Amino acid sequence: MSADLRFLVVDGLTGVQTFARQLLEGFGMAPDSIRCASEPEAALAMGQAFKPDFLITDWFPKSGLTGIGLHQRLKLDNPGCRLALLSFEVGPEQEQQAHAAGSRFLLRKPFTAAELKTTMTQALAALAKERPELHQRLSSVMRAANPGAPMRLPIAMPVIPSLKAGDRVKHGSMTDTVSCVVVSQGELLVQLKGGPALIPATKLQRL
Repeated sequence: MSADLRFLVVDGLTGVQTFARQLLEGFGMAPDSIRCASEPEAALAMGQAFKPDFLITDWFPKSGLTGIGLHQRLKLDNPGCRLALLSFEVGPEQEQQAHAAGSRFLLRKPFTAAELKTTMTQALAALAKERPELHQRLSSVMRAANPGAPMRLPIAMPVIPSLKAGDRVKHGSMTDTVSCVVVSQGELLVQLKGGPALIPATKLQRL
């Protein structure tokens, strides 16, 4: 068994992948103990070889292989893998499914850097209490990371506006009204009344 905790981060947003990696490295995790993927199918192949201790994944509700489904597949060969979920849609149904899947947490997108840091800290602390062998490994990497030093977070989370139908937004030099909002492959997309195209929410500014 590796001396390092292994993490697999799966999210369609590159900024979320990068931030999660930087956050985990700030906790003292070795860079080569963290892998990232943009979609569940690629993550499955990666995870079957990598055998992560912790899967942090978007819900991927529209994918043929959802985040929960990915975790179930990985657990066939790696029953100790723990799950944590990220989702734009968080309601009673999602909370029930996350609980049934044993998810360590269900964090609503968009979230702030502080929210992810706090949530991940709590999840790692709970994991260490549940599994004594991981407690030793986690304590080791935290000591090696010089816990007295401030955690450095060199990048910021991508700003994803919370939008709904009827909101006025700015897109480039134009202003328009939100017609509908959808989530596809972990990304928040918006259709404006002025055109049929779906636009990433990160490219819009709410007025």
